Amino acid sequence: MPTPPLRRPDDLVQLLTRAERLASGRLQAVLEEEGCSLDAWRVLALLSDGEGRHMTAIAEAAFLPPPTLTKLVDQLVDQNLLHRRVDPFDRRRILAHLTPRGREYWQRVDRAVRAGRPTLGDDDELLRSLLDRLAATLAESAPV
Repeated sequence: MPTPPLRRPDDLVQLLTRAERLASGRLQAVLEEEGCSLDAWRVLALLSDGEGRHMTAIAEAAFLPPPTLTKLVDQLVDQNLLHRRVDPFDRRRILAHLTPRGREYWQRVDRAVRAGRPTLGDDDELLRSLLDRLAATLAESAPV
């Protein structure tokens, strides 16, 4: 019986990188068919709950630097997918929201993404939980 190959410490990073690239490529293909970028999808997904978000929170959740997010939000506003409102609790801040057209667009894109997503069956939730734990552990142990 052959012996299993030795596991190197960086195998986990390699596996995560490969899985991320394959998943992103697959997602981007679906999004391109809908005329949506990966960054726009992340912003629309965040705002799809109907809650407005500050630009700082959107930038962090979408993994975008603030200037890049500002350009993207400007484009989404020009397409009538988002609108900006003054935060009623802090008038110095602006909240971004989906417009009704943006909500319809999001629903169409989300259906396409869900239809194109591979499933692991019962293991989907386990994988989600493990990745969430890994991300939390890495965030806690990140150098200051």
